[in-house]
Formats: sequence, structure tokens, C-alpha cells
Amino acid sequence: MIGLCGFALLALALGAGAIWSAASAWSALTQGAVGVAVISAVGFLLSVALAVRCLLWLSAPAPCPGGVCVPYEAARPLHRMVRRIGSRLGSAAVDAIWIGGDMNAAILQRPRWGCFGPMESHLIIGLPLAHSVSRRQFSAILAHEFAHLAYQRQGAAAWWSHFRAWWFRVLDRCIADTRWFGRVLERWSEVDLRGALRLARLDEFEADAGAARAVGAGLVGEALVEVALKERFLSEDYWRKVMAQSRLQPQPSIRPYREMGLGVMAGFRRPLPGAVDIRELFDDGGFTPDFHPSLVERLAALRVGPSVSRGEQVTAADAYLAPLLPALSLVFDRAWWQGSRTAWRRAYQLSRLV
Repeated sequence: MIGLCGFALLALALGAGAIWSAASAWSALTQGAVGVAVISAVGFLLSVALAVRCLLWLSAPAPCPGGVCVPYEAARPLHRMVRRIGSRLGSAAVDAIWIGGDMNAAILQRPRWGCFGPMESHLIIGLPLAHSVSRRQFSAILAHEFAHLAYQRQGAAAWWSHFRAWWFRVLDRCIADTRWFGRVLERWSEVDLRGALRLARLDEFEADAGAARAVGAGLVGEALVEVALKERFLSEDYWRKVMAQSRLQPQPSIRPYREMGLGVMAGFRRPLPGAVDIRELFDDGGFTPDFHPSLVERLAALRVGPSVSRGEQVTAADAYLAPLLPALSLVFDRAWWQGSRTAWRRAYQLSRLV
């Protein structure tokens, strides 16, 4: 907040300096003092350029939610499930539910007009995630996200979080645009960044604890393990097999998002149900310097052992999004092909040269 105010005051000071320089240049010019007029004009141009640069740094609105917005009429079971979990956590209702193309779930808060306006909450659910978890596990994931909203992002806390994120976006722009000033700001903000890293990790532990109180620590731990296993399967198996086709044909023969539910069901090799050595599975030990704690740390904080569920035939996607799956898959398949087409065709052409 102090940094944002500092940049705003700097922009105002530079604007005032530009006005004063323009007035001085005009006064000197009318009095025949050409040299003073030229110096004042240079000061005016420099002040304007720096003020515009400061305003550009400050104009870093919160990102918009990505994906497909799902209205209540299109997915009533999903909306009812979300409201039920939100009520159980005692959090405010979300303003919109979005389906995204990534293997995650998140609640994004942003003012309606980017930097200012009424605060809105958007729940983003990744379609791959919905294909990967059961209804019970999905409830634990929602409980975790609503715990973030209930414990960390209501009322004034939501605005403090917004201003903190805004400040880091401004820092990123400034560091990327300027070398010497960016390096000064980077060194000056090191303590802030370390504090943000620590706070983000504590927020995850707190959200896990809130979800455990709502649906049970065992179910939260089960969902964490399931998501980790399915995420590894999708990244290391499913998507690799999809992209491997680029060596044989100029276009994919399958639509990866349309076939994802079947691909997870048929291709995922579930470890034997029961306790597992999570370090052996993920080579994941101890502290990781990331905004999210490691799986081992989160399970230890929940005081539950890592275990693999037996698996269920009905996934969250089947239960809550079944009528929308064809349309959603088409949207994400088109977006995927648009982003992957160049790399795909390059790989195909190289394979033909070998």
C-alpha cells in the first residue's frame, strides 16, 4: 500500500513539475530568454515521460478469470454444490463459476473494474481436475478454496490482499522496464517478497485446516494425494502421448480434452489402495521454496498419512458438468490446438526429414 501511494505521489509530483516547466518555458520565451526556455522545455518533456512511465507501471489491473463462465441454469448441480460448501465454511457466495483448462482450482478476487470497484469473487475449476477426482474429493477441494475466502479474503482483508497483489504487479513491471531502478526496487523489496512467500504458504496450511474442519482431514488428505497422482499422470503420460502423435501425422487424431475423461479412466494406473510412500512416488521431501507447501508438508500439517483411495467410476465432471462436457471440450480443444499448432507442425516436419 505504501509503495502504491509512493508511485502515485511520484506521478503527481512529476505532473506538477511538468506544468511548472511548461509555465517557466512560456514565461522565459516571452521574455526572450531562449536558453532558459529550452532548459524548461526539456524539463517538461522529461517530467511528462517519467510521469507517463509511472502511470503505466501503476495501470496493472488484476487479471480477469479465464475459461468459460458457467451460469446457474447451465449447471445447477454444480452451483448447488458450491453454495452448500460455501455455506458450510461460512464464506460469502462467489459471483461467478468458471471452468478452466488447467489442473487446478482457485478463487480469484478482483474489483469489478480491474483496480477499483465492488470486490467480486470468481471460482475457477479446471476441467482436467474435474475429470480426475470423485465427488467426495471435489467437495474437499472446494472446501479448501472456500476456506481461503472465509479466513483470508473477506471484507478489509480482501482489499489488503488486492493491494498487495497490485503492488507486486507494479514491481514486476518496473523491474522488467528499467535496469538500475528495477535492481534497486528488487533489492528493496526482498524482505517483502520473502514475507509474501511465507504468508502464501501459511495461507495454504490455514485453508487445509479449515477444509479439514468442514469435511474431515482424511478426505482432504485423500484429495491432495489423488490430485498429485492424476496431475503427474496427465503431464507425464497423457499429454506426452498426445504430443507424440506430432511425429507421425500433421494433425492430431484425437481431441485431448474431449477424450480426457476416458483417458484418465483407462490410462491411469492406480497404486494399490492404502498407505503409500509419498517421497518415493514424488521424490518430494521437506521444504520447497514455492508459494505452495509440498504435498509432504501439507499431509504432515493435517496429521494424516499419505494413502491412495480405491477410486470411483463417477467423477466430478460426470456428476456436475455432464451436459456441458461436449461444448466445454470443444472450447478447450480449439484453444489447445491454436496454441500447439505451430510446435506440432514443426515437430512433424522435422520427423519427415529424419
